[in-house]
Amino acid sequence: MSVPRARLLQLMKAQCEVFSTAYNPEGVRTGNKILRQRLRGPALAAYYPRRVVTLRDLRKELGQEFMIEDEAEEDRLLKIEELKARGKGAPKKKKGPASASGMFRRGHYYTCLQRILQSI
Repeated sequence: MSVPRARLLQLMKAQCEVFSTAYNPEGVRTGNKILRQRLRGPALAAYYPRRVVTLRDLRKELGQEFMIEDEAEEDRLLKIEELKARGKGAPKKKKGPASASGMFRRGHYYTCLQRILQSI
């Protein structure tokens, strides 16, 4: 003995009203499962600690007239000086116009081709 579909739908509708769930007789994907979950934004924001104001930030805001000795920065600069004295420092930045081979690397193929054609 089977129950008519209309009666089952009525039962499902009453069940959804009682338990405060979404009535979806066709079983269409609605995303309710995702929407019911709690938000992750506050938890992600609380994961990282708050940023602490540094002496570098104070110097940037107040300018050079506000002189505070930053030992960490002085140690860093001293270490860089020592490395440069031994020849282990960072290389100097390149100055001057870009070479033709550099233009090919950076994707300026068209402008490089124009220069070559103009020189011919």
